[in-house]
Amino acid sequence: MLKPLALALLLACTASAAEAELLADMPLTYQEQASADTRDQPLVIFLHGYGSNEDDLFGIKDDLPANYTVLSVRGRLELDLGAYQWFHKKSGAAQYDGDSDDLRQSAEAITDFVTRVTEKYHTQPDKVFLVGFSQGAMMTYEVALRHPEVLRGIAALSGRVLPELRSELKDGSKYAKLQVFIGHGTADPQVPYAGATEALGVLKGVSIAPQFHSYPGVGHTISATEVADLKNWISASLQR
Repeated sequence: MLKPLALALLLACTASAAEAELLADMPLTYQEQASADTRDQPLVIFLHGYGSNEDDLFGIKDDLPANYTVLSVRGRLELDLGAYQWFHKKSGAAQYDGDSDDLRQSAEAITDFVTRVTEKYHTQPDKVFLVGFSQGAMMTYEVALRHPEVLRGIAALSGRVLPELRSELKDGSKYAKLQVFIGHGTADPQVPYAGATEALGVLKGVSIAPQFHSYPGVGHTISATEVADLKNWISASLQR
């Protein structure tokens, strides 16, 4: 259902990923860009969308500072050769939603991954950012709104907060330090722009004030402007 990024960005990501090593020392397979000394450096973790893989967002690393450690993670569930997802769609749901067991297992796996790589790269949770596109964006909400203590912030690109998670949110006090970036194209035919505005309302309801970006005329993709905004947001969040 959900498309990968626009062709130009996808080609750039694939070219960059070809030079990266695929790592399997964690329960989730991933790629890395890391400097010789990662101690106390920012750690950015990418989660791809439906039907894609760990190559899809990895090229964004080239727009981030060289001292950042950047990882791109493969989804738990295989769709086809080279194509993965984080959850199956819940059948019969009035709104687009994910299978409850898939969401729980993927959220637990990502949370565990974040904790493990924070230790592996000798950094701190307040320097860790989870960035997701489409289904990956939905998973950033699933992780951060349940376990905000494992990271500094999330960037949800072309995603939404799923219904089951919305129904569970009550106490906003634990989100005092959580930084959130929401980015969405207004012409997105796959995950409608309304998902972003709904997420904004949900987060404000638990005392989170996201940095919200709409991209007029942009479809289900990540524009160069959004990448620049993302870079600036991470930098600013590290100063807060």
